[in-house]
Amino acid sequence: MKKLIIGLTGASGAIYGIRLLEVLKPVDHVETHLVMSAAARQTLSLETDYTVKDIQQLADHNYDSRDIAAAISSGSFRTAGMVIMPCTMKTLSGIVHSYTDTLVTRAADVVLKEGKKLVLGVRETPLHLGHLRLLVQAAEMGAVIMPPMPAFYHQPQTIQDIVDQTVNRILDQFDIQLEQDLFTRWQGSK
Repeated sequence: MKKLIIGLTGASGAIYGIRLLEVLKPVDHVETHLVMSAAARQTLSLETDYTVKDIQQLADHNYDSRDIAAAISSGSFRTAGMVIMPCTMKTLSGIVHSYTDTLVTRAADVVLKEGKKLVLGVRETPLHLGHLRLLVQAAEMGAVIMPPMPAFYHQPQTIQDIVDQTVNRILDQFDIQLEQDLFTRWQGSK
């Protein structure tokens, strides 16, 4: 059983984290541990018709972002890693500077210190030099920088197709295979 921590923060793009949870819900060999920042809760209501309770029901375990004594805040918690999708620049900055004032940043800090995979779906554009430096520092610390940038080789027809391709690629980072991929993988030019 893989345990995967999923963090949602207040950046635009809440649907990515929601879809990740939806896709993982029926996967028997993955246990999801969700933590949402206070800003994520607000963004959720601005961008979607989902309630916080709707999202929490998609996860196997839920944590309050203020509870820095939660199970996922410890290096003794066994996990395959963590995805923060979407990830704000504030969260990125907290991770890079080891400023663990919330459970999202504490869990990310622990994942890095334990040598586990941390995937950051950073959502901001355009990026100024400070953002770019933070991204480099996070990568140097071992994080995987994976902004949700759409691909078009699979000829998406809907926003859902675009979101699904990114979600499937996130799962690839943790070697989580679905019964059927959410998009058509590149087969080479013909």
